[in-house]
Amino acid sequence: MNFYLSALILGLALGAMGWGIYLSLRIFNIPDITTDGSYTLGAAISAVHLAGGGSWLSASILAIIGGALAGTLTGLIHTKLKVNALLAGILIMTAAYSVNLSLMQRSNIPLLQTSNMFNSLSFFKSPILNSLLILIPVLLLLGSLLVYMLKSDFGIAMRATGNAPLMAASMGIPVNTMKIIGLAIANGLTALSGSWVAQYQNFADINMGIGIVIFGLGAVMIGETIMDLFGKRGIIFRILGVIIGCLVFRFVIALSLASGLDPNWLKAVTALLVLVFVSIPRFRGKTLAL
Repeated sequence: MNFYLSALILGLALGAMGWGIYLSLRIFNIPDITTDGSYTLGAAISAVHLAGGGSWLSASILAIIGGALAGTLTGLIHTKLKVNALLAGILIMTAAYSVNLSLMQRSNIPLLQTSNMFNSLSFFKSPILNSLLILIPVLLLLGSLLVYMLKSDFGIAMRATGNAPLMAASMGIPVNTMKIIGLAIANGLTALSGSWVAQYQNFADINMGIGIVIFGLGAVMIGETIMDLFGKRGIIFRILGVIIGCLVFRFVIALSLASGLDPNWLKAVTALLVLVFVSIPRFRGKTLAL
């Protein structure tokens, strides 16, 4: 049971990263590869800060700032230097590896003896139940703020920038500035997720962000597919769908490992899962047409 509860907690902890991917991919139509670097950056910053005796709250804030800076750089390269958004993200992701290694000074930082957001407060004797009670309210608050932002005038301007940039520009919306801010927020959320996962797992590793963008993309697509099946398409349901997608993704991985799957094939299972959920809407459309 603890194995699956741990999968649940990891799925929830990765929710902030899923929201970051949702912002960049669905709001701005930008496949942002910076995610791989900013996720690890958030973990690295938090690990260094916690290992040095810092608090988990300041570690989380510093992680958000670090991720936001990475997203800002990607946005500046894309908008000011007119570099393709995908390439801009790859450049910052590559540079982030060196930054992360420089921060950590080694490939792995253990955090077993440090105080973090999951062990600083004790409500239950079980660490797993305690972690759930802490993480769920934090996610609810963060999700509510995200929904509020996207429904505000600022959020509507962001959505207009992604859906129709020419129309948005004609209405006086600073399109490039919106993209930069959007990527900063998206990568700030991603870095926060990296911070949470590092604190829950009690370590930060230089390679922990490799392929995390696939997880995020898969979570967004899984969530959208599930919500579309129930006819729910509002912003609140999209944000909720991302969390559901993260949980489904983590549970599929947990079930695969529990069934004895060779870990070498885990990435292949991940890719196949994303492919299945990407294909569902297309097959569903053909079925309805028939």
